[in-house]
Amino acid sequence: MTRRLIIGISGASGFQYGYNALKILQNLSGIETHLVVSKGADMTRALETPYSKEEVMAMADVVHPIGNLGAAISSGSFRTAGMLVAPCSMRSLAAIAHGDNNNLLTRAADVVLKERRRLVLMVRESPLNLAHLDNMKRVTEMGGIIFPPVPAFYQQPQSVDDIVTHSVGRALEMFDLEIPDLPHWNGGTTQ
Repeated sequence: MTRRLIIGISGASGFQYGYNALKILQNLSGIETHLVVSKGADMTRALETPYSKEEVMAMADVVHPIGNLGAAISSGSFRTAGMLVAPCSMRSLAAIAHGDNNNLLTRAADVVLKERRRLVLMVRESPLNLAHLDNMKRVTEMGGIIFPPVPAFYQQPQSVDDIVTHSVGRALEMFDLEIPDLPHWNGGTTQ
């Protein structure tokens, strides 16, 4: 049975997190990806990565334009396993925390929360101010998971890609997905 997973990429630094999520999900069977990319994320993609817009869009099963508030993922009757926003900007976090559904990314996140599905936000900002912390608290109280991409060094990463892939893999595990070859802590050794 195919499971649908929404991948949102917002305008925070770290477009690679969303890209790596799509790359990992391409190699898992039974997962249908629905991608929505904010305008800020598209600008970040151009500034931070060598990936073309077309290359990124081709990695998803379905791509939804950010302005299409009538897309399938904007309705609770469209069943999904949930949504990963990678990275999640503080602007998107604030909109999600306050139900401001002015684009498809924030509307889809709102639907995931109202339907009591899994919402994982890889928030990207530092340092944090009280508004950021309050918004994280609000989303957590609504059932969302705040998952900053904090590197795990027990795996002895050899590259930035190792760090990004491990963070994204751990976030995807929040959806009960089995990520092949993802190292885990095991009492002093990794598995």
